[in-house]
Amino acid sequence: MSDRRPSAGFSTKFEEFQGEVDSHEALYKYSIGQTDEFWGRCAMSRLSWTQPPKTVNASDLNSGEIKWFQDGKLNVCYNCVDRHLPSHADKPALIWERDDSSKSRKVTYRELHEYICKFANVLKANGVQKGDRVAIYLPVGLQGAAAMLACARIGAVHSVIFTGFSAEALSHRIDDADCKLLLAQDYTSRGGKTINLKQIVIDAANKSKSLKKTLVYSEADNQDGWLDSFTDLSKQIEDASSECPIVEMNAEDPLFLLYTSGSTGKPKGLVHTSAGYLLYAQMTVKHVFDLEPSDVFACVADIGWITGHTYVVYGPLANGATTLCFDSHPLFPNAGRYWETVAKYHVTQFYGAPTAYRMLLRLGNEFVKSHDLSSLRVIGSVGEPINVAAWTWLHEIVGNSKCDIVDTWWQTETGGNLLTPRPSNQGAEIKPGMAMRQFYGIEVAICDPGTGKEIAWEAGQKIEGALCFKKPWPGMARTIYGNHKRFLETYYNPYPGMYFSGDGAVRDEDGYVTITGRMDDVINISGHRLGTAEIEDVLNSHLSVSETAVIGIPHEIKGESAVAFSILKEKADLNQENVRSELIQLVRGRLAKFAAPEKIYFVTGLPKTRSGKIMRRILRKISAGQIDEIGDVTTLADPSVVQLIIQKVVGAKPANGHSMNGNGAA
Repeated sequence: MSDRRPSAGFSTKFEEFQGEVDSHEALYKYSIGQTDEFWGRCAMSRLSWTQPPKTVNASDLNSGEIKWFQDGKLNVCYNCVDRHLPSHADKPALIWERDDSSKSRKVTYRELHEYICKFANVLKANGVQKGDRVAIYLPVGLQGAAAMLACARIGAVHSVIFTGFSAEALSHRIDDADCKLLLAQDYTSRGGKTINLKQIVIDAANKSKSLKKTLVYSEADNQDGWLDSFTDLSKQIEDASSECPIVEMNAEDPLFLLYTSGSTGKPKGLVHTSAGYLLYAQMTVKHVFDLEPSDVFACVADIGWITGHTYVVYGPLANGATTLCFDSHPLFPNAGRYWETVAKYHVTQFYGAPTAYRMLLRLGNEFVKSHDLSSLRVIGSVGEPINVAAWTWLHEIVGNSKCDIVDTWWQTETGGNLLTPRPSNQGAEIKPGMAMRQFYGIEVAICDPGTGKEIAWEAGQKIEGALCFKKPWPGMARTIYGNHKRFLETYYNPYPGMYFSGDGAVRDEDGYVTITGRMDDVINISGHRLGTAEIEDVLNSHLSVSETAVIGIPHEIKGESAVAFSILKEKADLNQENVRSELIQLVRGRLAKFAAPEKIYFVTGLPKTRSGKIMRRILRKISAGQIDEIGDVTTLADPSVVQLIIQKVVGAKPANGHSMNGNGAA
């Protein structure tokens, strides 16, 4: 059990720069002023190369061309597992905290290496070669993490799909990446409930055009014979050889694809490459969380999201630490499950989402105080900005006023934390509810959305605008799979010479950064980003719906929830309640349960400009009851629809003196 407490100093962590700089500020300035030298020195000292790179950075943000260490060669799996064997063979690499805690287990680095080699040999035996895309539909745990690392070992490109997605969403992501193999599971357990994934897997396999084979992991007996149509992954792994040589990869070879939603209906497959991503994962988990090899790092994200990639699998293992896979629910069997897990394994860093923190805060402090959390040094928050009340609760109650609370901002596209209160100088302040500081090598620009130009910032001044970044960093995505044009249009064309995050931000008088939210039509539900257009496409596919606009509104627990405004086709006998129920089930079936709208309003028209663009800003104001803040609507093609929508929503919830009934049944 570690009794070390937060150490915000950098000197013991950056061996590469010992004796050259004497403060965090000095090292940060060096990382910005001598960017290539900074990243180059870190890459050489922190990664194991089969061919060290001679070129560090060949990126150009004006053209959206991102290349790091392009003439170097290595293997990501070797860096995460093999190289730790001489010193860490019998140390736990992975703790698998399962829904049924009696089935939880620890896996040493030696055991993980053997299992990965077996898994990799199974992939090869089923025709997977270097560069092939492999779809992974497995929950967080030994099989999921090993599947990712087995792909990396033989040079295959993995695409992990969250097990909450439907068959249609799964098959679309399989085909978009042209995956030839699907790794899946028949059942999973969450919150004490058995979740049947079989039919989803069957339907997705039948729908897919690119899929050649499906391998299914199962702990259950094949009594119904359903596995007869697929390959039994469990048996193949058991019978495979435990020796599998690594495949040497170029630094810029793809490591994985990960699908995220955008402002169009089609999810985009972000491509991350090998060396740059791994270096950034290694560095951010080490320095943001003060991670040491003796630590137990618990990130409770699913591997279906980028947080699970960087902070469950690749980052902690690249540091030779122990990573905890949380394969359960924070309320099962009670609201103390997180804290029981911390105490059980002497967790030193805990990384979760504001959605869960807010939910646990409301259930009282006794679940926290009944467990020994003295091992904790750092508590992290990810997915969306954390509110001050939740931050304060984490600091005072969970952390007993002794832990650093790090509110991290980053994206699937960035690969790892960009804005974070730590690292910083010893004793430096942390402001509640702020991501605050720029990580090493990261340079923020706040830009004017109207002019596209950077807004100059000076100490003592507060500015607000679009959040952009002026320098490339190794962990950033390289492209959208099969659609580089969309990649450039989304991230590089809006503000030439910079990476555009899509978020708005405020830079305060001290230079600290606060995220204000999305500037495009993407909502964040329980930490999961989802394009409104993706939900709209599903709703519009209903035979009774002609057009829909979806917005995100604040939600006390989820952060945001979806609200839909749908125009129905003219039918005299239309039962709106039935249609509403069908629409909710449609979204649940085609996308995911968490994507289903909280409310659906049936309206006769939508607020559009004369060019046909839906003004979702107006719908947000109406939904928030901010009727007086809607502004001028005379430029709309039909201003009268605004009042009609107000009349619908104003009978739905109280705001600004209006009487509303909150069921969305209007």
